[in-house]
Amino acid sequence: MIFFQVLLSLIVILLGVPFMLLLVASVFFTKEIKAVFERDPAATNYFEVLLTYSSLHAIILHRVANRLYKSKVPFLPRFISQMSRFITHVEIHPGAQIGQEFFIDHGAGVVIGETTIIGDKVTVFQGITLGGTGKEKGKRHPTIGSNVVVGAGAKVLGNINIGDNVNIGANAVVIRDVPSDSTVVGIPGRIAKKQGKKVIGINIDYTNLPDPLMERLENLQQEIDVIEKEIKIHKENKSG
Repeated sequence: MIFFQVLLSLIVILLGVPFMLLLVASVFFTKEIKAVFERDPAATNYFEVLLTYSSLHAIILHRVANRLYKSKVPFLPRFISQMSRFITHVEIHPGAQIGQEFFIDHGAGVVIGETTIIGDKVTVFQGITLGGTGKEKGKRHPTIGSNVVVGAGAKVLGNINIGDNVNIGANAVVIRDVPSDSTVVGIPGRIAKKQGKKVIGINIDYTNLPDPLMERLENLQQEIDVIEKEIKIHKENKSG
């Protein structure tokens, strides 16, 4: 009899915890959940997103750790961040400042350093690093503007500033400031496109980013074609 009472209690607890999580998240983390549905086409079920999206769990745990960190609570913020890293494979230092509607797509391998500052409506993909370049003290991690997309595997390193509405291509390594309304690709990161006007909404189609090296090669080929044409005309005029 006691066994069945204990079993029933466990079932009630196991069923009750998800609903409690759903209730708490729906009240305190509505913007984080909203970001998931806006930017992940696979997100279709509220309950499923809340319980199975490790990237959402990572940002929720960071919000808690960051609040404790700002309150100068010892040990606990780092413990929470390390537990989050173990569970979600996303490492966010509790000191990092992250704006509203932050979205991590997939999440695995994401690293965000202590003095990183991130604006609103930023999207990052798996394997990205917002880190330092050595053992500097003080502000040593990047400051990211709003409406920024950081492609899979990209590295943004050092105390640099990334403007608003910037697209950073997959596997790019950015070590210098980037102005607003720009697209950065390559190693080291190069500005391949600068629109000079505000980008409406968030563009996460980083598969179609321009290739500055290919563009230069094409321009060079065009110049060679022009020179060859002029040489041919010159030879024809000379022979005539």
